[in-house]
Amino acid sequence: ESAIAFGCLVSDMWLGEFDFVSPEAFHSVFGKRYPAFSRRTQHDAQEFLICVLDDLHEAFKQVRAQLSQERQSSAAGASTRSSSGTSIITHLFEGQLSYAIRCLTCRALSDRPENFTILSLPIPSTRMCSLQDCLECFFQPDTLTRNNQIHCYWCGSNRDATVKASITKAPQIIIFHLKRFAWQDKHRRKLSTTVCYPFSDLDLSPYISPSCHNNTEYSLCAVVNHAGDLDYGHYTAFCKHSITKHWYSFDDAQVTKIPDSAVQADTAYILFY
Repeated sequence: ESAIAFGCLVSDMWLGEFDFVSPEAFHSVFGKRYPAFSRRTQHDAQEFLICVLDDLHEAFKQVRAQLSQERQSSAAGASTRSSSGTSIITHLFEGQLSYAIRCLTCRALSDRPENFTILSLPIPSTRMCSLQDCLECFFQPDTLTRNNQIHCYWCGSNRDATVKASITKAPQIIIFHLKRFAWQDKHRRKLSTTVCYPFSDLDLSPYISPSCHNNTEYSLCAVVNHAGDLDYGHYTAFCKHSITKHWYSFDDAQVTKIPDSAVQADTAYILFY
């Protein structure tokens, strides 16, 4: 049901019969599986995006397994195989991080892989910074001490350690979530920091493992903006047309062509490269 509703939404958007499209049908189907998002109150776009990607992944995976089973049953003597667990979602959006963990006592090194679809980047300034500054902050080595100690297999006990992340598989489309909502003095607040992000030639090679042979240069294709504060706000999006290369602003029922200069916004919350 999710796959069908999303397919209909994509068809409506690309057939070009309407000035704008309301995703009511998809939202209704999605709300049945995730009741929290069925209420017409403000939700976090990053949390919603994670749920949408997970839901579509499971839906497409089931469809793929079903089609594979039908093909195999129609072939004489074919054995049934289980789905590989991949989908168009994992093919486009899934990357992999590797955390290199080194025990500071015996110096033993271990790697912990972790798949991701969205990288949540800290914002290291309150006034202005660049996306590269955010990436540097995310990928800088960290020291694990006290309650964060690791259990070292070689030492046989908890030890202080260093940990450093690197990208071992770069996805075709990489999504950056800017952590604008932060805790300060027991109060949650929104960071209005201006984050400058490049439109093209974003080079991730400083954060890529030597074992990764994917292309590491990216171009911006979409931005999700959040205007407002913690309790009340408004989401809009900037999207680059994949064929004409023109940028468009999506603000509820208002879809307008915008100049490239307007795409750099202080309200940027999620970046798609």
